[in-house]
Amino acid sequence: MNETITPVYRLNRVRKVFPENKGAVRILEDISFEIRAGESAAIVGASGCGKTTLLQMMAGLDKPTSGEIIFRGRDLQHLDWNTKSRLRNEQIGFVFQFHHLLPEFTTVENVALPAMIQGESRGVALERARRALQRTGITRQAQQPVSTLSGGERQLTSIARALSLGPEVILADEPTGDLDPESGERVADLLVHQSRSLQCTLLVVTHNFHLARKMDRLLQISSGAIHEQTTE
Repeated sequence: MNETITPVYRLNRVRKVFPENKGAVRILEDISFEIRAGESAAIVGASGCGKTTLLQMMAGLDKPTSGEIIFRGRDLQHLDWNTKSRLRNEQIGFVFQFHHLLPEFTTVENVALPAMIQGESRGVALERARRALQRTGITRQAQQPVSTLSGGERQLTSIARALSLGPEVILADEPTGDLDPESGERVADLLVHQSRSLQCTLLVVTHNFHLARKMDRLLQISSGAIHEQTTE
């Protein structure tokens, strides 16, 4: 099969139910779709509809109540925690709304952490990090503590960290949600441009329809189901 049309993700009848004292709360029902290599897709929907829960399950950080989440031919539910951790480190880059940067480290050290966790030497990891920072345009801030960066610069650092190991997939959870409009636009454009430049798959959970319409596909969650919408 041609690599460009091979599904990176295939979700088959995924359900998520949270037990509560007053009865089970059904969040997601019968979610089925595919994401192919090199595609970009946005998942949109009202607050509390299950967007972030779905992204966490696709990262192997949570499990569906039923159904399958297949990543590159492997059902994530059947992988042990160590295997999923290695998969996340080697193949998936994460961008979060609130950055999750370590304040005791510099910008470049934060970006280098995934490579060091993977076992690369500090020197090699820092060189990777510098190249990733060049991609996001904030090399001047490389030696600054991340606590001195603006919100937009912190998110660009987060994107550099996600790109540093050349991931096959980038999963982004509300990447512009905590930013002013100008910084949000810069972050959105960079995220889309870099994913296309690196030919990696991009999946974004967002309330921002302006960002969502920059994607190849728009998937909307409503009443527990997912529907494809036009990006026009």
